[in-house]
Amino acid sequence: MPTWLNDACFYEIYPQTFCDSNGDGIGDIQGIIQKLDYIRDTGFNALWINPCFDSPFKDAGYDVRDYKKVAPRYGSNEDLIQLFQEAHRRGIHVLLDLVPGHTSEEHEWFLESKKAEENAFSDRYVWTNFGFQGAKDFKYVAGESDRDGAYILNFFNCQPALNYGFGRQDEKWMMAPDSPAAIGTREAMKDVMKFWMDLGCDGFRVDMASSLVKNDTEDKKYTQAIWQNVRGWLDQNYPEAAIVSEWGYGFQAFDAGFHMDFTLNDPGCGYTSLFRDYSNPRGDRDWVLLESKKETAKLYKEHASHDPEKPWREDCLTQDHSYFRKDGHGDITTFLADYEGRYAAARGKGYISLITGNHDTPRINFTLDDTERRLSFAFIYTMPGVPFMYYGDEIGMKYRYLPSKEGGFQRTGSRTPMQWTGGKNLGFSEASEDALYLPVEDEKDAPNVESQLADEGSLLHFVKDLLKLRHDNRDLQADGSFEVLHGESRDPLFVYRRGDLICAVNPSGDERSFDLSKRDAKALCGEEIFSYGETGYDAGRLTLGGQSFLVLK
Repeated sequence: MPTWLNDACFYEIYPQTFCDSNGDGIGDIQGIIQKLDYIRDTGFNALWINPCFDSPFKDAGYDVRDYKKVAPRYGSNEDLIQLFQEAHRRGIHVLLDLVPGHTSEEHEWFLESKKAEENAFSDRYVWTNFGFQGAKDFKYVAGESDRDGAYILNFFNCQPALNYGFGRQDEKWMMAPDSPAAIGTREAMKDVMKFWMDLGCDGFRVDMASSLVKNDTEDKKYTQAIWQNVRGWLDQNYPEAAIVSEWGYGFQAFDAGFHMDFTLNDPGCGYTSLFRDYSNPRGDRDWVLLESKKETAKLYKEHASHDPEKPWREDCLTQDHSYFRKDGHGDITTFLADYEGRYAAARGKGYISLITGNHDTPRINFTLDDTERRLSFAFIYTMPGVPFMYYGDEIGMKYRYLPSKEGGFQRTGSRTPMQWTGGKNLGFSEASEDALYLPVEDEKDAPNVESQLADEGSLLHFVKDLLKLRHDNRDLQADGSFEVLHGESRDPLFVYRRGDLICAVNPSGDERSFDLSKRDAKALCGEEIFSYGETGYDAGRLTLGGQSFLVLK
């Protein structure tokens, strides 16, 4: 296990919209370098940078054209090497985004694989034997190559699937996971990882990590075997390199060898119940079409294609049952029923990563106000595992309804430019407004870093205080122990132990109390070391006013 992960607090950067250093309207690597002091001073000591490799950008860089070349819009390989060096000088580790399951249709490997003549890349992708032979149960494309065959897709039409084999081979064209071609693909991906780690990269976030082997078993044993091989190679050659998976089922991801696994924003899961429990009873995600609390119905009717069988969402707030919503009437046991099993599976193997959000989710302030966000962040940064903050969440940037950009669709509204100042383009870029990758926030009171740094009571300062609390207290870090002291259905108060610390949160509007002395004999001599809202502690009894948080030592 990389030693630095235990105290790691990650900051996710979407490079297109973080900071534009050259005035072309698109964020770049030099822009990230310019903001490293801000990142460090806020308290983050690790970065995850979304794909920055050469790409035609039909899926915002998740369609890689060259794994070993930085996209010119962001700069050069030399710029990225400089970023590694400058980050390390400040004590910041850097993970790149690895997309191992597919490439762009413009990748050199695929251009070779499409050729009629057999070559070294013919089996790098998944092909049927004949052009008129479709691929049952898989998306595929036929008739666009000289080669006689159809190729399998992973997601968009521009993303042909790399060949890691099939766990169950139903057709003659399906290769086994231990076939030379499948092993060759695995080794090619290790070569990509080696290339960047030798230049200073500290590891990778792995996109769709569980999806490599097709027709895999329920427990993904063949895909696990690939990552177990990669982990063994890393341990031998790059023992301090870290990998975090987009998997969502920690017991599988950790058995596969990942150091960390993200909690994903899937309907009905424990994580979603905390911050984004606003899907309608059908489970539809129509929330992504809503921009503001005041105009939800109006915007829905203007921008959504109306299904007469689906009732309009008149007010998404009344549908939000997130635990951290003051009036959401959420239930912490929904989270705990999911989380405690995952936490038990992770102990000694890896870390669960709670996130404020990411480039695929609506921003956390979609229905959470400033106080609700503070309580959410206090919870995230006092829980076990390795936490991730999505850029802009630390100042309260909002989700916006926007036309799709580079395959973002509804996700586009969470990818808008970082808001640095109150000046031109909110400090993101000196380009003209029409040249910006995405439009900046147009509200006069849009939050920005400059104004919040000047305000000691701002959300940004609250985040800085939280990160300092975590760094200063070993018990709050990734591998610290965790025990639920109080978490019951229909009771908003949640109390949990982290080593010698006791944390408590009350997201409701009503005062709640709990007698700690019944659970902990040491509780009689505790002292508060961090609090938000009205809190009290006397003779073992913990009292939390409405919307409050407390850490007791």
